[in-house]
Amino acid sequence: MSHIAILLNASSGQGALSGVADKLKEVFTAAGRDTRITLAQGPDLTAAMKRAVGEGCSSLVVGGGDGTINTGATAVVERDIPLGVLPLGTLNHFAKDLGIPLDPEEAARVVLDGVICKVDVGEINGRIFLNNSSLGVYPAIVRLRERYRTRVGGKWIAALWAALAVLRRNPFMAVRIVVEEKKIIRRTPFLLVANNEYRTGGLQAGSRDSLAHGQLALYVINAEQRPGLLRLAGKLLLLGGDKVKELDLLTVQEATVETRRRRLQVALDGEVATLESPLEYRVLPGALRVHVPAAASACYTHQPGPSSSRS
Repeated sequence: MSHIAILLNASSGQGALSGVADKLKEVFTAAGRDTRITLAQGPDLTAAMKRAVGEGCSSLVVGGGDGTINTGATAVVERDIPLGVLPLGTLNHFAKDLGIPLDPEEAARVVLDGVICKVDVGEINGRIFLNNSSLGVYPAIVRLRERYRTRVGGKWIAALWAALAVLRRNPFMAVRIVVEEKKIIRRTPFLLVANNEYRTGGLQAGSRDSLAHGQLALYVINAEQRPGLLRLAGKLLLLGGDKVKELDLLTVQEATVETRRRRLQVALDGEVATLESPLEYRVLPGALRVHVPAAASACYTHQPGPSSSRS
């Protein structure tokens, strides 16, 4: 039996990963499984993932935040190697939507005792995303947040300062969305493309009931003036997106997004990249095999739904 490769992001939010690595080793050794554990970060972590896949690991188990999990998924997508998820980040959206426990040892036991299911991934210009891709104010806030963290300390304080700085400028952009030869033109501060549809109201807002519907969900803020943005944000939080007329939703398998700019700052699972316009989005149904708890709803068999829109 081939080995299980465990790759931990040494710069993840939980810190003290040497202790986590020791506990993971105990869990897998007790189950009689051969494991190779690597702690790395940045390009070294990416290279270690590619090397583990090239050596024929039976599973690639990745520990870190959503950006790190995205890197691991990129290494195994559309391959016969399943991805194990150890949520060691701040938000861990992908793990939560799959019902994977947030405790590293419990998440490791999912790799041993759970099931493997196929989930969708989104793709933009050849790069994948597990949760969402966005352009507009969010990528700008992320870039400024990293710059401010060295000055003010603390991720959330830096994010607040960055958000205020971005909103003080002109945060709007003109976009053209092409779906099935239909063109939609908007002036908006924010466009988000999700791998399957999000819940937009209630206590579970921001989560997904499945990652296997075979669809992308495009959310576009339909607002053209800065003074109304904070009021609109309040309405979204209070009422939920399905009750706010300024939020347009399209569910599709493919879409093209164009702006006047040739190069765009785009967020992919919380990490910002510079991509060439136009942005070509598509969903890859069932392209990623993932270890999940046996009861995870993502393992249900779904038929891709029809394209639709709400505006």
